[in-house]
Amino acid sequence: MLNVVAESYVRLALAVGQHDRDYVDAYYGPTAWKIEAESAAIALPEIERRANSLLAELGDGLVSDAPEIVRLRHAHLRRQLMSMVTRVKMLQGARLSFDDEARALYDVTPPTHTEEHFRELVERLESEMPGEGPVPARYVVYRSHFIIPADRLNAVFQTAITAGRERTSRCVALPADESFVIEYVRDRPWSGYNWYKGGYHSVIQVNTSLPIYIDRAIDLACHEGYPGHHVYNALLEQHLVRARGWPEFSVYPLFSPQSLIAEGSANYGIEMAFPGAERVAFERDILFPLAGLPAAEAAEYYRVQDLVHQLSYAGNEAARQYLNGEIDAPAAAAWLERYALMAPAAARQRIRFFDAYRSYVINYNVGQDLVKAYVERAAGPNAMADDRWRIFARLLASPRLPSDLQRSSER
Repeated sequence: MLNVVAESYVRLALAVGQHDRDYVDAYYGPTAWKIEAESAAIALPEIERRANSLLAELGDGLVSDAPEIVRLRHAHLRRQLMSMVTRVKMLQGARLSFDDEARALYDVTPPTHTEEHFRELVERLESEMPGEGPVPARYVVYRSHFIIPADRLNAVFQTAITAGRERTSRCVALPADESFVIEYVRDRPWSGYNWYKGGYHSVIQVNTSLPIYIDRAIDLACHEGYPGHHVYNALLEQHLVRARGWPEFSVYPLFSPQSLIAEGSANYGIEMAFPGAERVAFERDILFPLAGLPAAEAAEYYRVQDLVHQLSYAGNEAARQYLNGEIDAPAAAAWLERYALMAPAAARQRIRFFDAYRSYVINYNVGQDLVKAYVERAAGPNAMADDRWRIFARLLASPRLPSDLQRSSER
């Protein structure tokens, strides 16, 4: 029964993609299903009706003695369908609050922080940030000294992704024929993107419209590649689509709970591949010299970055206010400059991201925190790195939901 519902779900996801060009992030199932979706467009109300019919067919749950992996599959398929219904309603004009949208699409309740919370964090940075004047302006000036020169970008990024791949392959059994290519693009609302093509192959795009800072080399290499999106998609294809024959994982709807796992694991994967002092040492000894930047300043740069990371949720609050209609685009950009310490051009780019992807922003930081808490709790307080990698890899190859992670982290 599950395979029949799963096939119908995939066909419906492809049908939604005919109305929303961002919806289908990846598809590597039967070509005939894609051709059918393109040639026989289904109206949105009919897609909604069919999705609700599949939900009714699935029911609330399986018998408790079913294997855990099957119960997880059932819950995952059901929640993905629920998310699809919400997205289709939105495409028909429904408007949800930021929090309601995040819960309906991504299966979590995002935390809320006050402006005072971020103001206090920025004030704490006052004595830590080099330079003089307001902290946001000082940070923008300080960080401008760590931009990767355009003519060195490819060498730096290739080195970072090779290192991420090598570190990941020590701990995760990757498909033997996995591969990727890198492309440099411009004028996108995001800084990097992984387009998974199936067959264990990805196209990784890096947006060069804005300056790329030295820390972004490892961030993007790990997030988009190893052990991030490329590894996540390859393991799903290997373990769930090919080994188990579960067709639902041959399609990846972007606006769905799967994205919180994808983005959260990709962000946490940076820390997995380059923990703490190891990252600073690699940057100092390898990437800073390759980029022509002063290696002696690497430790101080990452000390500042760790402080600034405390403001990671400021972007969520800007998106919440902006998408709820409480502030306009210029006010949202000003908030990002003030509390996320973004340069004006980067803040404007982030507003473009809000416009295109709305509450998707929660998947990066909320997702990272949930994945980190899940892995570290499951591995145990005295776990070695190998134990964390084992739990992390198992999560990547499973149909576990964000709400599973949230419940686990609250215990």
